Amino acid sequence: MHFPLPRRRFLALVGSATAGFVGPALVGADGALARVPRRRTVLPRDVFTLGVASGDPLPDGVVLWTRLAPRPLEGGGMPPEPVEVRWEVAADERFRTLVRTGTAVARPAGAHTLHVDARGLRPGASYFYRFRVGDQASPVGRTRTAPTGATRRLRFATASCQNYQDGYYTAHRAMAAEDLDFVAFLGDYLYEAAPWPGLLREHIGPGQPYTLDEYRNRHAQYRTDPDLARAHASAPWIVSLDDHDVDDNWTGDGAANPSEPSPVPFAARRDAALRAYVEHLPVRVGPGLRLYRRFRFGDLATLHVLDTRQYRSAHPTTVAEAEEPWRSMTGPAQERWLLDGLVDSDARWSLLGNQVLLAGNDSRRGRGEKYSFDSWDGYRVQRRRLLNFLGTGLAPNPVVLSGDQHCTWVSQLNPDPLDEGSRVVGAELSGTSISSGGEPDVERLRREDDETRADNPQRLYVDARRGYLLGELTPDALRVQLRVVDSVTDRRSGGARTAARFVVENGHPGVGLDGPPDVHAAAGGAPVT
Repeated sequence: MHFPLPRRRFLALVGSATAGFVGPALVGADGALARVPRRRTVLPRDVFTLGVASGDPLPDGVVLWTRLAPRPLEGGGMPPEPVEVRWEVAADERFRTLVRTGTAVARPAGAHTLHVDARGLRPGASYFYRFRVGDQASPVGRTRTAPTGATRRLRFATASCQNYQDGYYTAHRAMAAEDLDFVAFLGDYLYEAAPWPGLLREHIGPGQPYTLDEYRNRHAQYRTDPDLARAHASAPWIVSLDDHDVDDNWTGDGAANPSEPSPVPFAARRDAALRAYVEHLPVRVGPGLRLYRRFRFGDLATLHVLDTRQYRSAHPTTVAEAEEPWRSMTGPAQERWLLDGLVDSDARWSLLGNQVLLAGNDSRRGRGEKYSFDSWDGYRVQRRRLLNFLGTGLAPNPVVLSGDQHCTWVSQLNPDPLDEGSRVVGAELSGTSISSGGEPDVERLRREDDETRADNPQRLYVDARRGYLLGELTPDALRVQLRVVDSVTDRRSGGARTAARFVVENGHPGVGLDGPPDVHAAAGGAPVT
């Protein structure tokens, strides 16, 4: 179905945008939106260079994605005509048993991307899918629907921050080998930075992207990475937005640095970036480009995915301003949606897909304070409301899954994060980056942690290495492994290894080390003992 976008700002899209854009056209299982082109298009070869992806799993379906792009870094390279594409979902990898099929049309106005909402599937089941056009077939992807009813196990990964210029996606290669029900990617899918000569690999383009065509090319460059393609094809993804997907530290309607020269107004740049984002990822987009959404996994868990960019207030500049009641990270409508959803869910676990650090971090040693006001430290009144609500017990077993930090931060959640006596109301597991920051400086992070540990009693563990978090959720506990890779600058580097383990037990707010602290210290992390 199409979702209307009432925002006037979408009428001012730049580049090759069209005023009629309404987000990805979700083609239903009956192919209702498909329109056969009036004449047969002569297709270039190798149209499936960007692979396939699936996402937003429901009990009866998933979104299937691909883009026809024989020259992906040059605007796609497709003729300016609609192309009919066949999609297939099968119970087996050889497609001997087809369970759903249909046709959809890849249109030039949408960069020849396809978003098929394949419905009529069984809950909690694995499927294989592919696309076909002419005599060309896409790579095969594996996906999985959400379970219903009594659910005994859920296995997922969280990841974020994959700066193409900083390193190879060795972590994605390892993650693709995990047997996952879903991947929660928590922001900074791409980076808007200009090409930087001398880095491991360079962004395309003369500078930062500003137009729709430039953001499309940037997305296409990221999707050409073979390890990212493997990870997308291995499991359904649930993605969320953060700053670098548009512009560093942007908030709501404004750039973080409005005085910086720009060839287009920020609103036009933001709209171009958001359009390219939803075009290139397997998402269901709500009215008004709403990206906060909710997923249910049987009676085991509900995942509430936040959008902490589109609706947030401007950054404060002082702690006093950070305490101003009107400042909001989510906007009032999304805050009500979150609290209502937490109350209404009868699942055993409450998972929050969050982008920036919630627990707080005073990075200045000793006297005085220093905070990143781009995190929840800049929106303290709303944070206190949320944490006090979690302390009521109305949301069972709350666990916040975050990204952004470029290192792993595991923290207790309490209404006053800097008060050691404040009661624990939940846990935050903030994962490291896939590649952003390049090879980590482990010793520097250890020193910084030692110097600021007394000022951050909520912090349990930090680790600078690259990788992802691997979670296994059961009715009794959430057990999480920090999976790290040896290198992001050597593409031949091996798989991931477990550097630390954490556990959140049913009925016991907070998080603990799932093993002796010396094991984690030897692995290169910095546990608080």
